[in-house]
Amino acid sequence: MTGLNDSVDALFLAEALTTRLCHDLAGQVNALVGAVEVMRDEPTPDPEAVSLATDASDSLVRHLRLARAAWGHGGEAMGVEEWYGLVNGMPRRGVRMDLAGVAQSGWFAPAAARLSLNVLLMASECLPGGGVIEVAGQADQDLLVRIRGPRAAWPVGLPAMLADPALAVCFLREADAITAARGLQAPLTILIAHATGHRISLLFGPNSESAPPLLVGLTPQS
Repeated sequence: MTGLNDSVDALFLAEALTTRLCHDLAGQVNALVGAVEVMRDEPTPDPEAVSLATDASDSLVRHLRLARAAWGHGGEAMGVEEWYGLVNGMPRRGVRMDLAGVAQSGWFAPAAARLSLNVLLMASECLPGGGVIEVAGQADQDLLVRIRGPRAAWPVGLPAMLADPALAVCFLREADAITAARGLQAPLTILIAHATGHRISLLFGPNSESAPPLLVGLTPQS
């Protein structure tokens, strides 16, 4: 029975991730298709359509590279400069990345690179009113992630999922397919950390915060 449940959960996660990825890419693909259709119908290429097609294709390439690094199978060690490029290419509205505190030397191990990207994808979803994501630390040690903004807050249930990763799928299953896809990032991040032996911790201080700092351990636990 456990094996059956594991298979059902894996299928559920695959469906939610596919729905999420298709939703994320749809706008860029539609913009590209629209620009190409305009150019195809005009005897002389419209400069505005060419510019739109170029921007859409560039955005699509960045998004696919990020998705491959964050969600794809396998992965390779990643230099900080390449990591910067992926992080700065994350799609986000009104959210600014502050990476000044990240050491510019060193390498992210494959699992650490994937985990860190997923943590920052989660953080970008936690600023619906805009704001800034502050990241500090080293690629081969820990990252400290803070979110600041008028409505900054980590996902509901995050402390419980950090304490018990088995709850990650349970939180998703309480929603319908579309809602699950939208709320996928936090559970997926917790599951990736658990599967690769990494630890994520909320650093609660003496003052109550809606979004306390998040410590991401990039060295697997023994």
